Amino acid sequence: HFPPKSMIRGSSEALRPSADAHQSPQAMSTSSRVALARAACLLGCVLVAGGLSLKNTGTQRRPDTLSRRDALVNGVAKGAALAGLLQTKRPALADEGDLVDVYFGSGCFWHTQHEFVMLEKKLLGRDGTKLTARTGYAGGKKQGDAGRVCYHNLQGIADYGRLGHAEAVALQIPRQSIGDFANLYFEMFVKYQIPGMDVYDRADPMDKGPEYRSIIGLPGGMESPLFPAIEKANNGLMKLVAGAGNEPDTLLKRLVYVMDSNAFPFHVAEVYHQFHNDFQSPPYGKAYNNYRNILFDEGVLKSTGCPDTV
Repeated sequence: HFPPKSMIRGSSEALRPSADAHQSPQAMSTSSRVALARAACLLGCVLVAGGLSLKNTGTQRRPDTLSRRDALVNGVAKGAALAGLLQTKRPALADEGDLVDVYFGSGCFWHTQHEFVMLEKKLLGRDGTKLTARTGYAGGKKQGDAGRVCYHNLQGIADYGRLGHAEAVALQIPRQSIGDFANLYFEMFVKYQIPGMDVYDRADPMDKGPEYRSIIGLPGGMESPLFPAIEKANNGLMKLVAGAGNEPDTLLKRLVYVMDSNAFPFHVAEVYHQFHNDFQSPPYGKAYNNYRNILFDEGVLKSTGCPDTV
């Protein structure tokens, strides 16, 4: 099992989510941030998956940089189990009838959330409690007791991996904007070269397992009226397949599972997973990290009862 991804806070801070204290990065375009994520991956590192050696074309990763999973394992000795998982209450927005709930996942959800938050701000003019991008879990066939789906925890309660879920980011966006968000999603895939072929895949291949598979959630799945916009944004880059739940990892398969979000709903992750810095990118800054405090203080994020606190 694994402790929370963020540093486990002391009991004096347990009632309020803590913002990561980092300096703000320089403003970057989406392509620049994706390029940085690519550069953080291993140049010449060999990832064995399906008997193939995968080498990405970015800059070599520092030897002291751990994969997210490795960092979590190493952090076990730094803290103790905490109590309380938080979920999202969507903010009331204008023109509710024009909004649709969707989710996207591919690898670690921290970087994905940041990219979608930036697009919400730029395209839709949202900020603060109006932001709807949330990290969480989806695509599994089961839930824990009381409907809980939790991050890996020392008690093994409602573990999202054991329940068949993948990490994803949910949004509530205007229907006419689905193409813009889908375009961004497919831009996040990285080109890798392996003997005899090129592969497009997630930017963090060191995080391996079904929890990091690529998924898209739409009401109705591939039968959704939104699906043509997904196909257009994909433009043949990835194979889009109807998901049936509990799928294996998509690493090296150039594949995205399209889920019916009515049958496979999204489960919001703990508050410490919201607006979090990513291991592969420069720190996103205190203003970004502080969104979790703002949403918590405004009652937008509430406890759902999983083992770890905010």
